[in-house]
Amino acid sequence: MTRQSFLRPVHLFIPWEHRELIFSLIQREITSRYRSSLMGLIWSIITPAFTLLVYTIVFTKVFTVRWPGSNESPTEFALLIFIGMTIFNLFSECALRAPTLIVSNTNYVKKIQFPLEILPWISLGAGLFHMLVSSIVWLAFYGLAIGIPPASSVIYLFVLIPLCLYILGISWILSALGVYFRDINHIIGALLLPIMFLTPVFYPLNALPPEWHQAMGLNPLAQVIEDARTALFWGGMPNIMKWGTSFLFSGIFAIASLWFFQKSREGFSDVL
Repeated sequence: MTRQSFLRPVHLFIPWEHRELIFSLIQREITSRYRSSLMGLIWSIITPAFTLLVYTIVFTKVFTVRWPGSNESPTEFALLIFIGMTIFNLFSECALRAPTLIVSNTNYVKKIQFPLEILPWISLGAGLFHMLVSSIVWLAFYGLAIGIPPASSVIYLFVLIPLCLYILGISWILSALGVYFRDINHIIGALLLPIMFLTPVFYPLNALPPEWHQAMGLNPLAQVIEDARTALFWGGMPNIMKWGTSFLFSGIFAIASLWFFQKSREGFSDVL
């Protein structure tokens, strides 16, 4: 086995050789979303800021609720929910886009030299851009409402690594299935709502009965959201063992998904 053939799976999974193409397409993906709007990229700041403002007004003036198991104020409740929503929105945006990644780019399929496996990276990169903007808005709001964010906030991006691997895996599977089964995008759209409520977006894990905790461990979003809240809001360090386990399984899942995508792509041109 040659060194080139041995490293090929690594090159597919981490497409460093295509980095310039990926960044160029991510930039095009982001700018095309706001191309016809008057304020352009400013909307990427206005939207999360307005959402966080609405959360704050609703939970301080209308419902006046507090985070289960704590005495935190309704304003802080809104901040905690926003963390969960930001992470779930990244997942849902990529999951909804995945089934049409190949179908909507048939011109790439016909180009023999185009690396189709990078399309999920482009979708993830665009989603991470908007998530980063939302996180900056969150940090600014935290600074105004509470004070200086905790030092543990710097590990936030580190916490997101298992999530990114999981999203890549989901995207490779769904983009391949979307070529052969056109209803898959409607199925994903219907499933996202129950998935959101089965994920600790609006509540902490410790608010659930103990018998639910093991089942919730099967949800890869759950641990990421809990770790993000720990790092950003509570000023603590995530459980490194749980993070490592999540990283390991999401990595294995992503590699298996890439293998499935590479096997499935052989029939793309025939179907499209």
